[in-house]
Amino acid sequence: MVKVKGLSVVYPGSDAFILENISFEIEEKTITMIIGPNGAGKTTLLKVILGLIPPFSGNIHIMDREPQEARKYIGYVPQRFQFDRSFPITVEEFLSLSFPDLKSSYCKEIFTHVGISDLLNFPLGNLSGGQLQRVLIARAILNKPRLLLLDEPVSGVDIKGEKTFYELVNHMKSEHAITVIMVSHQLDVVLKFADKVICLNRKLLYDGSPGEVVRQEIFQGLFGKESTFYRHRF
Repeated sequence: MVKVKGLSVVYPGSDAFILENISFEIEEKTITMIIGPNGAGKTTLLKVILGLIPPFSGNIHIMDREPQEARKYIGYVPQRFQFDRSFPITVEEFLSLSFPDLKSSYCKEIFTHVGISDLLNFPLGNLSGGQLQRVLIARAILNKPRLLLLDEPVSGVDIKGEKTFYELVNHMKSEHAITVIMVSHQLDVVLKFADKVICLNRKLLYDGSPGEVVRQEIFQGLFGKESTFYRHRF
């Protein structure tokens, strides 16, 4: 699904690396989680896959296509979504801009799983941060992408909503053959749901089985010698 070889990205006008010589492959119908400290280049990596950062060195192919060519097959939930909250548009109208047929059984299934069925008539600008995030997740899934990129998608979502979301992602992989790449800071979620984990801190520190991440030398190499792993709340 995704092949990255020797990927490097530098800050504009600088020789400093955002990402340096990254190589990995991601198989179809899997969930890959990217973890790393703040400033590690995780969001940059997703944007390269989306074809939004053209000045890079190395090679990257998604479904044997260049990133810009593959973008129509990719769903994306950004870490932050900026918009004019005073603009008069409902959740249903906002979603219909991406997917006109919102009455289908598939759409209703997504709305139920994500927990926005009762929000469709709400003004988009009146939603809380967690509610808006659930709407963005639904929008990314509606077009049945082959690859789904999620940048800390449960930011602002309550614990019950987090559990529902991760169950939905697992369902999309198993029932709809969607490949998922997700940035997450919740390591126990990584252990429970990921098929593969990428540990990133500008360089690739680890690429493989989730169970290996909690080994002391890998975990502390990623987050520092004083780091401690805590279990999540569900």
